[in-house]
Amino acid sequence: MGLKDGKLTKRDKQIFDIITMVAGDFELPEVLDKLAEAAVKITHTHACSIRLLDDESKELSMRSTYGLSEKYRNKGPVSYQDTVVKAAFEGEAVVLDDMRVDGRVKYPEAAAKEGLVSQLTVAMKFKNNPIGVLRLYSPEPKRFDEDRLAIARLVASQCAVAISNARFYAEALEGAKMAEQMRLAGLVQRRMVPDKSPNIRGLDVSAIYKPCFQIGGDLYDFIPLNDHTIAVSIADVIGKGVPAAIMMSMFRGTLRAYADGGYHRHTLEEIVKKLNAVSCKECRNGEFITLFLANIDVKNMRMTYCNCGHEPALLIRNSKMIELNKGGLVLGVIEDTDYTIETIDLKDGDTLLMYTDGLIDAVNFEGDLWGKDRMYTSLKKCMGRSASNMIGKLLGYRRRFVGLARQTDDTTVVAIRVKKKKTSNKTGGGL
Repeated sequence: MGLKDGKLTKRDKQIFDIITMVAGDFELPEVLDKLAEAAVKITHTHACSIRLLDDESKELSMRSTYGLSEKYRNKGPVSYQDTVVKAAFEGEAVVLDDMRVDGRVKYPEAAAKEGLVSQLTVAMKFKNNPIGVLRLYSPEPKRFDEDRLAIARLVASQCAVAISNARFYAEALEGAKMAEQMRLAGLVQRRMVPDKSPNIRGLDVSAIYKPCFQIGGDLYDFIPLNDHTIAVSIADVIGKGVPAAIMMSMFRGTLRAYADGGYHRHTLEEIVKKLNAVSCKECRNGEFITLFLANIDVKNMRMTYCNCGHEPALLIRNSKMIELNKGGLVLGVIEDTDYTIETIDLKDGDTLLMYTDGLIDAVNFEGDLWGKDRMYTSLKKCMGRSASNMIGKLLGYRRRFVGLARQTDDTTVVAIRVKKKKTSNKTGGGL
């Protein structure tokens, strides 16, 4: 660019406007229209068209024009294999001195009606990848000399960068919209998780849900059936992200519909079978749901449960850990399947620990699993603690093992301690 009397020339200002578009945040249609107009004014020609390459169809669609009629704009497709386009993509600035007699012109009649005589085609490339062509037109023959060729190449190169940046900007906007949708979906999902533990006399209840992404497929819920009985559930929808969250939402509604009041009309086995039937209708190939569902009666000190392919809950009693694995197949695979129900007598001081596989499948930077053995060892250090303190300590021991390694599965833990007699909880000690 040169200075005239210490000032930028008109052409310099026009080129500067294109450079501004390269650096700015503009949407693609706006950029294309501005570039087409700027190209005409900088080269002092009659009209301009910008065609962008479709990587799948290998056609160049007309995306913007300046100085051309709508009829000419829609005259027809231009292929990647077009003689002029192919030569331009190979690096040539293709000049047609007289479109009326040049056999390379694909739509000569349309050009004649439009009053176009000479044409210049240059490729727009970004990082050596062709993205389209810039075409300049004039009603005069032999209009494009070496000076205009050089300017056209400069304009085309700047156009390529501006168009690519506009595409990146559009992708960034779309990504931001998706991130916001995911954030809102996460907020909705959090509302489906109980915001506080139920207050049932004789039970100390606590739970935590830690999704590895904004939304996930873990679920836990509490449904008080009366003043001394509570239904407790923990489930894991196999999958990640939005599909798993949608399935989880559906399953939570179904679980509540059958469980809330259903215990007065149906046995636990009947409720589980109904849940499985609904899951079989909703789950697609490769999808299923694991579930641990328990009915805890503090008055009669009894727990009835069914484990549907879930990680076995633990009944912790006098430093012993008993796996509760009676039940059956995961939900959503085979509709006509039987489930075993087990009833256990509870004792004062018992603790029930329920969790999803994300708890034990956590890995450190070396790729080692935290695993059940380490979980059991950690639990032995948490005996006699309150439900919330036990969960906090357990996750603390796991965090020591995995460090800052990124996890790929949600973690949900529910702890329920039977405390009919007044005892002082052990809360001392540190990590």
